[in-house]
Amino acid sequence: MSVNKQQLGLRRLRLNPAIRELTREIRVTPEQFIQPHFVVDGIHEREPVAGMPGVYRETPHSLLKQIASDLDAGVSKIILFGVPNKKATHNFDFSFTAAQIAAIKECFGEQVWVAVDVCVCSATTHGQCGVINDAGDHVENPATVEELARAAVEFASAGADCVAPSDMMDGRVAAIREGLDRNGYEQTVLMSYSAKFHSGFYGPFRGAADSAPKDKDNIKLHDRASYQIDPARPLDALASSMRDAEEGADILMVKPGMPYLDVLAELSATIPLPWAVYEVSGEYASIEALAEVGLVDGPRAHVEAWVGFARAGATIIISYGARSAQQWLNDYKKWS
Repeated sequence: MSVNKQQLGLRRLRLNPAIRELTREIRVTPEQFIQPHFVVDGIHEREPVAGMPGVYRETPHSLLKQIASDLDAGVSKIILFGVPNKKATHNFDFSFTAAQIAAIKECFGEQVWVAVDVCVCSATTHGQCGVINDAGDHVENPATVEELARAAVEFASAGADCVAPSDMMDGRVAAIREGLDRNGYEQTVLMSYSAKFHSGFYGPFRGAADSAPKDKDNIKLHDRASYQIDPARPLDALASSMRDAEEGADILMVKPGMPYLDVLAELSATIPLPWAVYEVSGEYASIEALAEVGLVDGPRAHVEAWVGFARAGATIIISYGARSAQQWLNDYKKWS
């Protein structure tokens, strides 16, 4: 039986690996990835993060060894989460994280591009992302923004290439940008978590960063719904991102990734800035859990998720699998 032109009209461009490679509109490369790292004050050896194979709470020493290993794997961009041993309710001490930034730069110089998360959740006694009022039922916006701006300047002074506020306070981007510029850090990149949702996918991260909200200190807040974006409010994500762009953010971010691809697609098409997406711990761990019981090919599923991020408009992908991206993306050829 002969096949007419109409019967293969679309399939001709799917028939073999060569034509599939030539006709892809979306291409993901290892250069697009940022690898998260947790460095923890007061531990004596690295600790595995539950549900996240290959991800650790690092000591200052093991952090440098891991970064060196990642460089060998083609990963030269990181985002650092410092976890201080000393906790407080205000007047936070950012010296531990700043010291790790300085150590990374001393060891690796310009080989490693260092972004640093700017938040106080890991430094508070209660796990909330800011300074709490006396009644214990509200995060004080101005007091928190002041702390965040101070942290950003301290991190830039230590050598950070990029500061990344993740707190979702109002006005923090403007305050951080003003503080950086006033102190001579005009070249420091500001990557804002501009569309960070109140998500259920942050569990493994909160264990790694010691940042889960805690029921103590007479705190009446039990979650972060009063400052993170409601998953059912995409217009809030748009307003937050437009504000952060106007206040001086260089890069904007959607977090988490897969549940919010529609938001990422709309925002990236509306606001002409580079867009990052964070494949958060719960997303990453979900794929790993499925792979562990043989229900998916883990690397293939991660790459499929990454392609989805790029398809929705992300040019920067923050993933715990960044250190495997070069190998997994190369393996994509055999899957496709």
